[in-house]
Amino acid sequence: MLTRRTLLLAAGAMTAAGAAAAPVRRPAAAPLGPMAEPAPGRTVALDLVAAERPRSLPCFGGRTLPLWTFSETDVLPVVRMRLGDRLRTRLVNALPRAGEHTSIHWHGIRLPNAEDGVPYLTQPPTAVGASHTYDFEPPDTGSFFFHTHCNTAEQLGRGLAGLLIVEGDETEPYDGEVVLAMRDWRIGEDGGFLPFLTDRGASGAGSFGTVRSVNGAPFAAATVPALADVRLRLYNIDASRVVTVGIEGAEAAVVAVDGVAVAPFPLAAWTLGPAMRVDVVVRTPAAGGRAVVHDLRPAKPVVLATLSAEGPAVRAGAFDPAPLRRARIPEPDLGAAERLPFAVSTTATGAAVGASLGDGPALPGIDDLCLSDRTFWAINKAAWPADGHRSLPPPLAVLRRGATYVIELANTTRHIHPIHMHGHTVKVLSSNERPLPVHHADTVLLYPKERVEVAFVADNPGDWMIHCHLIEHQETGMMGYVRVA
Repeated sequence: MLTRRTLLLAAGAMTAAGAAAAPVRRPAAAPLGPMAEPAPGRTVALDLVAAERPRSLPCFGGRTLPLWTFSETDVLPVVRMRLGDRLRTRLVNALPRAGEHTSIHWHGIRLPNAEDGVPYLTQPPTAVGASHTYDFEPPDTGSFFFHTHCNTAEQLGRGLAGLLIVEGDETEPYDGEVVLAMRDWRIGEDGGFLPFLTDRGASGAGSFGTVRSVNGAPFAAATVPALADVRLRLYNIDASRVVTVGIEGAEAAVVAVDGVAVAPFPLAAWTLGPAMRVDVVVRTPAAGGRAVVHDLRPAKPVVLATLSAEGPAVRAGAFDPAPLRRARIPEPDLGAAERLPFAVSTTATGAAVGASLGDGPALPGIDDLCLSDRTFWAINKAAWPADGHRSLPPPLAVLRRGATYVIELANTTRHIHPIHMHGHTVKVLSSNERPLPVHHADTVLLYPKERVEVAFVADNPGDWMIHCHLIEHQETGMMGYVRVA
């Protein structure tokens, strides 16, 4: 029987965190291509209408559910653009429920603060019947996505998300590309949706879906050229599930994490918490062969995708994947860095919650949709929101624009937390629990009792959310913001 152990042993005895980050074959002196530079581009006009659209996806087993989507034609729209292009998006809120306002957060993009899509913090939420325009030029290439940032457990749970791919990072063209988006659906025995947020899930590891899917199917099936180097863009867009990706039947190398290039290193397994992405290059089998992408986290691995090879061989040499171009992210000055502790924990005391309200400005038009009456979690002993409070709490920290900071992310709980920082991409330096390759990320997975150090240059002014991307944790307290001024 195929087991997680046999797959891991066959893959080469590396940890699920992606340790042992030695380049595959290329010399260490040139692990990445020259920096990706934008060229004068076009304006990509995107219309997104958030509305209820009943759909029957292949993973639903013949059932039709009242999905909420951004597109009439695509349950999960995929937007492609080039580095140097400008994205101008008009969001129309046509959701069916009175008071169901919404917004779009562009996950992983280092964009201007006003375009970040966080209700009350960076923009007023978009009311039913209203519209809002986002207009920015993505500064980086990579695999990104977008989703709502209000009543996120339900709005994301019903389908409000899309993928954004910014091209221009390849030093040599690969021989094909496959996009794999993993997510669950919470469907009850009656064929309808289960509650998207539960006290048990919010206070624990999350309310998991009952139906797993990849690209809307139980698993994805793709035909790929034989003996070719094919790029896989793997997205975990689920609200709760942590996935450990491994590949059987093909050599594979990681080339990007959260859209940012890394020196290629062999893939044994890589763990993706909610909102995390990884780009992998696979040397496909000979014609007639098949490679299988698995989730190794369950005791019995789950098939995520099959890659069936057809046609004449494309490549004859040893597997030596072309690296991507170096990212345009500023390098932290670790020698001059200021250190900040950020501890994620269970709920703050009542006194700490009360103190967090302070005398901050009232939030215009605020209501309960984006707030929770329950708080189970906190960052640095401050929970947000706290029992439906009506004022903006103070920032977790005020950062000097242009300065370097090293943040120690400390998980004091017994649960996993994927911590996401808006507006910046951090450099992951080390963990006290596991070997980690140094890499960039916008979402950092914290294991129970783990401490991870990350560094970044606070070069993007504004108020930026930092929160757990296990959505029920976000919505019950594990969220705050930093101010870059």
